[in-house]
Amino acid sequence: MTPAPIPTIFSTTRRARRLDRARHRRERADAASFIADDMIEETLERLAFLRHEPARALVLGDWTDGLAVHLRTSGAAVDEPGEFDLEAPLPSGGYDFIAIIGLLDAINDLPGALIHLRNALAPGGLVMAHFIGGQSLPALRAAMIDAEPDRPAARMHPLVDPRAAPGLLQRAGWKDPVVDTHALTVRYSSLDRLVADLRDQGLGNALAKPASPLGKPALARARAGFAARTDSDGKTPETFEIITLTGRRSLAGT
Repeated sequence: MTPAPIPTIFSTTRRARRLDRARHRRERADAASFIADDMIEETLERLAFLRHEPARALVLGDWTDGLAVHLRTSGAAVDEPGEFDLEAPLPSGGYDFIAIIGLLDAINDLPGALIHLRNALAPGGLVMAHFIGGQSLPALRAAMIDAEPDRPAARMHPLVDPRAAPGLLQRAGWKDPVVDTHALTVRYSSLDRLVADLRDQGLGNALAKPASPLGKPALARARAGFAARTDSDGKTPETFEIITLTGRRSLAGT
């Protein structure tokens, strides 16, 4: 029986461009990086807790370069390929640690990507992947509905529900899989500042068929809807759910 084709929800080109834009915007002194910073800090804390000291590591998606610097300071040889596609096989196995900062929120074939990550590990190697999950950005989603209440367009791509992650890891053959989540809450004075923060951090829309830009009346409704959700201090809270997947390749290398 021929397997069903993988639907193309995300654009490989748009996914790469949003990372390039984040690297470029990082040159600004006020560019946001709190999500990547949180993921990097979480990675280093978990490595210390597990007493895992990588000798050869692969880091993907870290547009800040912060994680590679930390790992190299600890003596690891770190690869950071400029061009890569998680939906294609990664460099042949041999890494004792792979870190993914973001990226998995916009993958068409997520089970396949998880298999590629496992195969790139040396036997007993560790992989740790962080990305934003399905409970993220409720205020922004509500504002987009306010903008187009009658016929809302797909302006935000679907995100992974962490409840589905354990099954995905098992299907991909990860050993000792663990799924954790935590939330970051950030307070915004305007919708425009939130959108700027998303662009700063490579979290823009990566849909293969994105909707046309909002017109002026719709954008005004979106801004008003976002402002209507402010607290007493005049700021609107927004939530980012961070999903962390951790697992290993078996010592037998399977």
